[in-house]
Amino acid sequence: MPQRPKICLSLTGKTIAEDLEILNKYRNWIDIAELRVDFLTKDERLYVRRFPEQAGIPCILTIRRRIDGGEYLEGEAARTTLFARALAFAEQDVTKNFAYIDLENDFFVPSLHDAALAFGTSVIRSYHSLNSTVKNIASVFEELRYTGYEIPKIACMPHSLNEVTNLMKQAKELRDTNHILSISGPFSIPATILSSKTNSYLTYTNSHDETDDNKNISFLDPKVLCETYNFNSIDKNTELFGITGFPLESSDSPTIHNKLYKEFGINAIYIPFRAKTVDEAIDFANETGMNGFSVVAPYKTEILPNLRQISAEVGDTGACNIVVKRGNDWIGYNTDPEGLQKALCGFMEAKNLAHRRVAIIGGGSVARAAAYAVKMLRGKACVFNRTVSKARRIAEQFGFKYAPLDPSSNDILENYSDLIIQATSVGFNYKKEVLLESAYENYWTEDYSDNRSTPENDPIYFYKFRGHEAVYDIIYHPERTPLLERAENAGCRVSNGHSMLEFQASKQFELFMGHDKKYITEHP
Repeated sequence: MPQRPKICLSLTGKTIAEDLEILNKYRNWIDIAELRVDFLTKDERLYVRRFPEQAGIPCILTIRRRIDGGEYLEGEAARTTLFARALAFAEQDVTKNFAYIDLENDFFVPSLHDAALAFGTSVIRSYHSLNSTVKNIASVFEELRYTGYEIPKIACMPHSLNEVTNLMKQAKELRDTNHILSISGPFSIPATILSSKTNSYLTYTNSHDETDDNKNISFLDPKVLCETYNFNSIDKNTELFGITGFPLESSDSPTIHNKLYKEFGINAIYIPFRAKTVDEAIDFANETGMNGFSVVAPYKTEILPNLRQISAEVGDTGACNIVVKRGNDWIGYNTDPEGLQKALCGFMEAKNLAHRRVAIIGGGSVARAAAYAVKMLRGKACVFNRTVSKARRIAEQFGFKYAPLDPSSNDILENYSDLIIQATSVGFNYKKEVLLESAYENYWTEDYSDNRSTPENDPIYFYKFRGHEAVYDIIYHPERTPLLERAENAGCRVSNGHSMLEFQASKQFELFMGHDKKYITEHP
């Protein structure tokens, strides 16, 4: 059985002490540490020779030039001296020496190369292509093996999921594991998790600043790679599932699904794969042998023409949030309505919504799913949206009322305020002039520096809560939106959308595992 790729932590601190602190934080999840000398201050660079002994783990010596994506700006003569200083006075105990040295394909210093081999240091010979991908990786790897002792490395930054798909298609033809394929950038996450499919000798990871949002699925640190994505157990028999959308910044779905696989002892993995188009997502899924994937904005309707069959929920809502492979065909389902029904019953502590008047805020696919859920739960509703025509289409489909989402509808909203379902992206984490993705919708927004109730962060900013309302916001990042905070402060019962996510993810798990009935029987 081929050995899984080693996990390498790239250390980019300004001091050796800082790098050692980061290394110790992740020691339990890594095999190798890469010391990025180019990030160290000039004074700290003088002391790199002792780093392997201090680290107590195999180390890669790297001094990356700016033209190759690094921080080193001085000339090649100074860089050669730094390399030599780091290799000098080799110890008989090889664990106290650098285990690897990373030299670019155009950097030839025979004395360094010979010294490395003499000291038992493996030479990684790297080729960097940061503005494009490599069209023939097999031939590039072969060209990098100058003496036959090097470990060839290609470092590239794909600009689309299609480019990642092409790289993985090429890499699966490689029979040996004595090479490194390092893929970086915003489309790199699936390739990093699935580096065993590229037969790479190792995969690179970075540390995660604890002040960052730990729900950001655009970033993998060693702990997340191992504990969330079960990296060490991925093999040729691992079933593959995932979630796609754009820009797909944050989601709890990978954590929920992968936890279920672990609980039931299923050899499967659920990964995020960002795609610029729905066709790119399907091509990637087909190439990697994916058996199903969740679909989020903006592809819930765009994916429909690619499906051979759809469920009744997809037909009634006009949206699909999960596709499952059956033979060579993709079958579409929508678990949002069922997930929301269960979430609302739990939230309202009731079996249905009979005799309840419900306000549905929004005019997109989730608002339609909310209307479907309320109808199935026997509630009466009014759909509110800024674009009245969208509210009307949803309302007429389910026999509900509709109204414009503005202060003129305040009295109508109060009349339908037993339960308020917020089904738009308003209130989701936002940044200036950046397209963001919640679990359901996309939107463009501006930068607001406070949490005052505004049309941009609270869709019913004009409504004054009385305290009797129950407010359910489908957003779960952040846990409390400005709308929920305002409602809670007024004494209302409130909930974010995480319960809906959990219920619909549970249903997706059943659909994914539908080919093996024992998991359905065991699943609560």
